[in-house]
Amino acid sequence: MKIGLYFGSFNPIHVGHMIIAEHVVNHSDLKQIWFILSPQNPLKPSGALLNEYDRLHLLNIAIDDSEKFRAMDVEFKLPKPSYTITTLVYLEEKYPQHEFVVVMGSDSFTNLSRWKNYETLIKNYSFIIYQRPGFVINKELSKQIDYTLLDAPLLDISATFIRQQLKEKKGIKYLLPHGVYDEIELNKYYL
Repeated sequence: MKIGLYFGSFNPIHVGHMIIAEHVVNHSDLKQIWFILSPQNPLKPSGALLNEYDRLHLLNIAIDDSEKFRAMDVEFKLPKPSYTITTLVYLEEKYPQHEFVVVMGSDSFTNLSRWKNYETLIKNYSFIIYQRPGFVINKELSKQIDYTLLDAPLLDISATFIRQQLKEKKGIKYLLPHGVYDEIELNKYYL
């Protein structure tokens, strides 16, 4: 099966993530999207991160029983910080019957040369890149990579914005997947 790997901290998961994932699976030859929750992204500070098991719980609530989506804690078992290349090698060994494609925004793609072993990534893996405003695909790097570019519907929200709104006691209920808001409220996450 051809599976898209959508990496992220998902701190918290929000409707923007879900819209992108659904659009990608609907407009590509992918059969599923696996949300790979990163306990610690090496390119981001970890101070504002909710515990990874709580973020995984919120992610599972968000995807509910969808056959198209799966929440993965694979990086919980791997050395930290989490490196995409390490995760891909692990997944290929564990699931040799699947073909994996990396799903990312053009913002992440512009930082690809900063990723560990990025030359191996672009040589051995395919990418689905969704366009994000203000982040143009580097033409030189894009010549070296097997990728599909998608125009996905984007919302101008981020997990950072949601956390800030929560701290300021402002409403964010409709920015989160069904059930995630209630869980955040119940457990007083991000306050």
